[in-house]
Parts: sequence; structure tokens; C-alpha cells
Amino acid sequence: MSQSSSRSTDFDAIPARLRGDVRRLGTLLGKVIEDARGSDFVAKIEQIRALAKKARFHPEADWSELTQVLAELESDDVVDIVRAFNQFLNLANLAEQKQSGLYQFGELSNDWERLYRLRGDTLSDDLERTRIELVLTAHPTEVLRRTLIRKYDHMVQALHDTDDAVLERLISEAWHTDEIRRTKPTPLDEAQWGFNVIENSLWHALPRLMRQLDRHLELHGKPPLAPTCMPFHFASWMGGDRDGNPNVTAEISENVLTIARERAARNFLRELDGLVESLSMSQCTAKLVERTGDANEPYRHVLAQVQRYLRLLIRDDQHDSTRDDVRLNADRDLIEPLVACYESLCECGLEVIARGPLLDSIRRACCFGTRLVDLDIRQHSQKHNLVLDELTTYLDESDSTYAHWNEEERLQFLTKELESKRPLLPAKWVPSDEAAEVLRTFELTARFSGSGVSNYIISMAATPTDVLAVVLLLRASGLQNPVQVVPLFETLDDLNNAASMLNSLLNIQVYREYLRRLDDTQQVMIGYSDSAKDAGQFAAAWAQYRAQESLKRIAISHGVKLELFHGRGGAIGRGGGPTHEAILAQPPGTVDGTLRLTEQGEMIRFKLGTPDTAIETLARYLFATVEATHTMRSGDDLSLRSIVEKLADQSVAEYREVVNHAGFVGLFNELTPEQELSDLAIGSRPNRRNTKTEDIRSLRAIPWIFAWTQVRLMLPAWCGTSSVLKNLADDPELTKRMMKWPFLRMQIELLEVMLAKADPSLVNYYATRLAVNKDRNQLLQRLLDDFEESTINMCRLRETEALLQEQPEVRESLLVRNTYLDPLHLMQSELLSRFRGDDQTDAAEIEKALKVTMAGIASGLRNTG
Repeated sequence: MSQSSSRSTDFDAIPARLRGDVRRLGTLLGKVIEDARGSDFVAKIEQIRALAKKARFHPEADWSELTQVLAELESDDVVDIVRAFNQFLNLANLAEQKQSGLYQFGELSNDWERLYRLRGDTLSDDLERTRIELVLTAHPTEVLRRTLIRKYDHMVQALHDTDDAVLERLISEAWHTDEIRRTKPTPLDEAQWGFNVIENSLWHALPRLMRQLDRHLELHGKPPLAPTCMPFHFASWMGGDRDGNPNVTAEISENVLTIARERAARNFLRELDGLVESLSMSQCTAKLVERTGDANEPYRHVLAQVQRYLRLLIRDDQHDSTRDDVRLNADRDLIEPLVACYESLCECGLEVIARGPLLDSIRRACCFGTRLVDLDIRQHSQKHNLVLDELTTYLDESDSTYAHWNEEERLQFLTKELESKRPLLPAKWVPSDEAAEVLRTFELTARFSGSGVSNYIISMAATPTDVLAVVLLLRASGLQNPVQVVPLFETLDDLNNAASMLNSLLNIQVYREYLRRLDDTQQVMIGYSDSAKDAGQFAAAWAQYRAQESLKRIAISHGVKLELFHGRGGAIGRGGGPTHEAILAQPPGTVDGTLRLTEQGEMIRFKLGTPDTAIETLARYLFATVEATHTMRSGDDLSLRSIVEKLADQSVAEYREVVNHAGFVGLFNELTPEQELSDLAIGSRPNRRNTKTEDIRSLRAIPWIFAWTQVRLMLPAWCGTSSVLKNLADDPELTKRMMKWPFLRMQIELLEVMLAKADPSLVNYYATRLAVNKDRNQLLQRLLDDFEESTINMCRLRETEALLQEQPEVRESLLVRNTYLDPLHLMQSELLSRFRGDDQTDAAEIEKALKVTMAGIASGLRNTG
């Protein structure tokens, strides 16, 4: 941030590809802060940074000198000191984001050539059959305000310009903007943010990527992709995920669907205004003349008709007097006229015009349609059981009601009702408010099925009746167009029993009849977050792998096409990791041309936030999906599988011994800022499913990981792996065989990164400053011993002297970030101590500074939740 030459060693450690941008951003930030607070203040920041660097490279990580300086800070200065380090880390992320965007044609060409060598002349057909659907979710990991996100997006663009004026202005705007939200966003706010990502980034990225694919095909003498070929689709949970979030209601979901439809219509109306201007020619086919009845400017005639249809989707548009007589038939009345214009132009020898903006509009229409984005509805299985229990209580006043029935009794009831022609819900029945809200959601799903809602996700689905209950309630709500009813398997037991559950479900005749209306396609969701919290990362990853294999076998045996939906997060403990490697590490045969997965929280901004980064992300997903589908991989070595099975059993036992320890919850509450995190206005959903309990089971996986990350223990990523790493390190030959297996290689590589991000010296600093209870501190020291042993064994099995030795750029980037993270950690521990203390003199300033430290640490480490 300072312009001092003493900074040169810091910048030299930054990977070369980032060095210039980071230096430029840091210098401008220092200038902005100096203008705002003066040179003495900047000098204080530089002193803290230098002391942090000195302590970081001290053999014993001596924080005493830095602690003394921080303790002497005036309370008025604390917030801005914290903000300065926070801002630098955010700007460093922008440099990485810009470099990521430079992927584009160069690296894309390399990936394309590799894929072309693999598939050759069949590649065009492969792309036609590929379907990738990214589901945007609003999980509370994006700590930045939307206002700042927009400014940072503009900064990435300004980095391409050599003139510093715009960049300095944007950095100044960010510095003078409050980083912390005053109120939690509503589900509607979250949905609007998702729409903005689509309109500001994906809307522009998608046709650019498709044109790049066309160019590569043409370079090999192949025709471009068909105008309606669209491998990419998008859905959202924002405004649809009501599991544990009472703020998401049927009314909210309907508002989200309506707003999405209107925004789609307005976007396409703007597109069509441009097309009407450009398609002024009269030369067309007889087929188009027949369609319009007018040979004079027929293209404009067709487009005007589409414009008229689109205006009907905008509720405040009143100028079309025939709106009651015209209905838009889903996406067909948008896509089909555009394709008709395209085909006419091509047949008339005007292909150069056809393949201009018109082609981009067709591709956007095939991807986003008149809905902009589909909405998934998610609800907990207990809510459906509540409705059916109230209903059976009303129908039969005896004690034997749905809640008390066993699985066989429930199955008999549901099957009988699904086969019956009489209405399920009595006209005089008055459900409770909670049950009535669940029923309103089913009514909404039935009304919007096929025109905005495509999936109904069931959290904690453990039995066939959990799925049948949803099918029955959908039918009772007037469902006409079937939606996918998707069981979500998210605990270790559920994953282990997933295949048996699916087999039983597919043996039920009434359900198979429902599935036939969906072309015998069954979607199943694999939950990464809760299974890792339940069993530990390693055991959960193995259970997810085995579940996918067994689910695929069951589906094949029933003649059903299986689509797997991956509920992955950004953090390692939630299924995160490099995209390409993660897809190729899936069990052989399970990708099969389709990929559906979540993009969550801050990862939406990092991976899809600008058109350039979105092109990179989408290209990687596309190439990896095609490669995983068509790369011939033999089955896994049975001897290795049996070894991993034993290692997973040891791992889950080791993990649960820790989290079930009598002092563990107390340690978690004392050491981490989880309770203070609930005050950070990040997402609309509460941190806990059950706010009346304090145990780990009620805590959501996202704040669970976020909290451990704040204190740099990274426990969810490595707890339970000590025995795994020791067994592998003790047998080098076994390790060599194991590391050839994509699944295990990815697990080990991700684990190494998380071990490198953890820092025992900082963990101990928190424990000391927060005066962790003596008995709980003994548990902590045992955990740190396990961590130390895991680190040693990781280096042994990797045959290196230090972590990340084979990934020098990642290691160097982390070392530089630590210089700015360390002061934030030390200040956070000090602020937590004050915040929890009796003296609340400066409570407001302390709380604000504390929240900024959380945001800064999250930005610096990334993948925090």
C-alpha cells in the first residue's frame, strides 16, 4: 500500500503473472488512504505490515511486538486499520480475477485441441448432447456488499487500461463505502443479485463462448454448431430454498418467478430493438412470406410479433389492447420465429447477416428463455410429513396418524391415494399456518411447473415415502406438467443407503408411471456439505463416490436415466476444488453427458462475476464434462477400494471421536466467532436449522466451515485424516498406486492446500487471547498435535520438504496474503475479547471492526464457506 522500496520483497514473492497488477493496485490504495487519513496513518499501516512479516518468518512466530502495537491503537483508528488490510486482500483477488479472464482464446485453444484429439469428428455431436446446468445459490459465504461487488467488477475492467485515473477513482469509491451491510438481505434481494449476475455477465459471456467454439470447429474444417445447440442452462435456489429459512414463502417465490420473467422479457425486447434495426432487408424465402403475408421487410414483421408476445410478460405494460387474446407459449414463441429468420437468411445467401447479432439472440433464447432462470424449490421432508400428519388426524381422530406410522403403513396410504380418483384434501379441512404455507408452495409449484419451476428438492430424503409424499401433494395441488422430484442424500447413512432407497422407489408402480412422464429420467442430489460435517471430509468423499456408483447401477437395472445433481460449495469441506479435476474424478460412467451442480456464495462472483471469468468457467465445465463422458477408464482396482474402505472407516471414527468429545462444542463456541458471525448481515437464512439448540448437528455446514476458517484451524478439511495420511506415508508403493486414481489424487491435493492454509501459531494466539477453558485447551492441543502429525505425513507421502512445494505459485501467493491476514487475525482476537467482555464503552466501533475482520479474512483465504 505504501510506495516504499521496502515493499519490493513482498511484491517479488507474488507470482509473476500477478505482480504488476498487485503493485499497481496496492500503490493506488496507499495513495487513496493517504489522501483520506494522512501520511502518518499510512506509515502506521506499513509498520503493522512489516511487523506481521517479521513475525511470520520468525522460527517461533513471535507475535509479541505486533501485539503491543495493535494494543496501543486508538479505537478511532482500529476500524480503518482493519479496513486497509481488508481492502488490499480484496484488490489482490481482483488481480487474480483479471488474470483468470486472460484464459480466453489461448488456453481455450489448448483445451480444445486436446478434446479434439480425444473425440475427433464426433465432437460436434458430443456438444449437441451435452447439458450443463449451474444452479446459483445464496448460501451465506459472500461477505461483500453488492455495492462493492459492482465496484470491484468495474475495477477488473479498469485494470486493462493503462490510465490510472478511473482505477484510482473506483478504489477511492470503495474506500469511502461501508463494507458491512447494516441489515440482512431478504430472499428477494438475493434473487435480484442472482439476476444481475446473469444479465451483467452470463448474458454476454454465453454467445462469446459459443462463437469461440464455432471458430475452433471451422479451423478443423467442420461446420459451426447449430444455432439452437445450447449445452448451458442455469437455475437458482435464491427465493426457492425454504429449508430452514422461514423468510422464503410461496409469496416470495412467486414474486421471484414474476420478476425473472419480466427481466427476461425486457432483456429480449432490447435485443429485438437492435435486430429490428439491422434486419431491414426484404430478400427472404417463400416460407417466410407465407408466414408473414408481407414480402416487404418480412423480418421486421416477424420480430414485431415476437415483441408483442414479450410485452405480455411485463405486468405493468398496458399499451397492448389485445393482451388477453395472446399468450406466449413457453419459449417456443420466442425461439421459433428467430430461427425462422435465421434459416431464411441462410437460404437466401445472407449467412453473414444470419450469423451476426441474430445468432447471439437465438442462443440466449435457448439458454435463458422467457424465464431468465429456472427456480428450484427445496423443502425439508419433515414439512411434508407435518401436512400429512395433520391431514390424517383430521380424517381419523384415533392416535394412529401419519407421524406414527412405519414405512410400510405410509407406503400403503400414499399408494392408495395416488391410485384414487377422489380429491386428497377435504374442502372443510383447515390446516395449521405452517402446513398451509407448505401447501401454498405446492400450489405454486403446480402452477409454474414447466414455466419457471423444474425441480422440487427434498432435504433429508431417507425413504421412498419421502418422495411419494411430494408426488401426492403435487397432484393434490393440481399439477399438470410433471417436475423432477429430487431426493437429497446428505448424511453418511443416507449416502450409504441411497441405492437401496432408489431401488425400492423404482419398484413402486405408481411412481414409475409418474417417472414415465419425465422420459424415465430420475434426478438425485448428492449433498457434500452436511455429509462432510457428519462424517469428516475423507469418509464423506468416499461415501459420495460409492453412492454415485451404486445409484448408477440401480438406475441402469430399472431402465432409468440417472442425472446426478452435485451440491458442491466453495470450501474443501463442502466439495470445492478445481473444476476440471473434480469432474474427471467422478466415478466412471456417472457423468454421461450431463452435469448439474451448485455454484454457491462467493464462488459465483469469483467464477461467474464477469464475462471473461464466466467464459473460462463455462469452458472448463464443458470440456471436462465431454472428457469425463468419453474417456475410457477401467473400473477401479478392487484391492485399492478395499484399502480406501478401511481408511474411510478409520477416518470417520477418528472424526466423530473429536466432534462428540464432551468439551468440543464448548471449544468451538469459545475459540471461533461463530456466535458473532450470526450478527454479520450476510444471507437471509439463519445459521442454525434449530435456533433453540447449541449442538453441532443443528449448525449449518456453511457457518461451521466459515467459523473454523476465521481462526485458521481449517478443522473440517483435515480432521479425521491423520490415520489416512500415516497409512499412506508408511507405504510408498501403495501411495504411488493410489495417486494414479483420480479420486484419491484429488482428495490428497485438496487436503494439502488446506493444511497449508491452517496456522497453529494463530490458533494458539486466539486460544490465549480468548482465555479458552483449561480442559478445552487440552483438547485443542490434542487437535494441533494431530494437525502437526498430518502435516508431517503429508510431506512424507508427497516426498517433499514442505507443503505445496510442487505448487510454488499457490504457496507464494499464500505467503504474501499472510502478511495482510496476520494483523486481521490478531486484531480479530483482540476485538472478540473486548466484544465478549463487560466493558461495552466502544461496543459499536468494536462490532463494526470485528465484522470487517471477518470479511477481510474471508476475502484473503477465499473458499471460506
